[in-house]
Amino acid sequence: MKKLIVLFAMMGLLACALPIAAEEAPLQLLREEVVTDSGRLTTDSMAVASTMLVDDEMLDDEAADEDGGMHKILKTKFVEGSTTFMSLVALALVLGLAFCIERIIYLTLSEINAKKFMSDVDAKIEANDIEGAKQLCRETRGPVASICYQGLLRIHESLDSIERSIVSYGSVQTAKLEKGCTWITLFIALAPSLGFLGTVIGMVMAFDRIQQAGDISTSIVAEGMKVALITTIFGIIVAVVLQLFYNFILSKIEHLTSQMEESAITLMDAITKYKEKGIVKS
Repeated sequence: MKKLIVLFAMMGLLACALPIAAEEAPLQLLREEVVTDSGRLTTDSMAVASTMLVDDEMLDDEAADEDGGMHKILKTKFVEGSTTFMSLVALALVLGLAFCIERIIYLTLSEINAKKFMSDVDAKIEANDIEGAKQLCRETRGPVASICYQGLLRIHESLDSIERSIVSYGSVQTAKLEKGCTWITLFIALAPSLGFLGTVIGMVMAFDRIQQAGDISTSIVAEGMKVALITTIFGIIVAVVLQLFYNFILSKIEHLTSQMEESAITLMDAITKYKEKGIVKS
């Protein structure tokens, strides 16, 4: 009786210890066979634990692949394409983005609240405070303030002279707004051209390998075409990215140009009105 009690106690301790061992060391589950009155314990628990561990490792690997998936794919494709032409395409992207960022910063800093600014200038002209209006233009950034300042410099001259001054200086400011845009268009056209050039050279290399092998092998042809087409894909992607930035820059230039035109008309109307009233004398 005592032996049975001891045996059942040992079996109970073993049943409690097995789950703890399974959580702490799945690979070492049930390595040793335990002998009981009913026979040997099977190794099914060990097989199940091993299967669970393998599944966990596969999930971890898939998660790691998903974390760096896009970066790894781009890096792999970049290396698979001809590094010479892929480097040129990447250089076109970097330089094009540099010009785009510079233009966006410049145009953003050039934007002001044109209506409020012209209202303040109009109030100073009405008060015959021409020097105050000039000071306001000097302290305000952007092309709108610059063309207004040029008009105020000749406010005591004829209206035709004032208008010619504003129009001429407006052309100068427009040229400053468009500065660097030609380089952006160059890189937009250059990126896919470099990609196509890499495609042609890749095809030539593929045919050279076929000639050297003396046989048309599917693997040789597929490898050459793959390298050739990768350069084209990256070239088109670069052109699309730069084109999006370029269109955004053009929209900001158009907005600033319309502000300049409206402000010039408002200034001319104000000068004409106050000249007729005798507030501003020619």
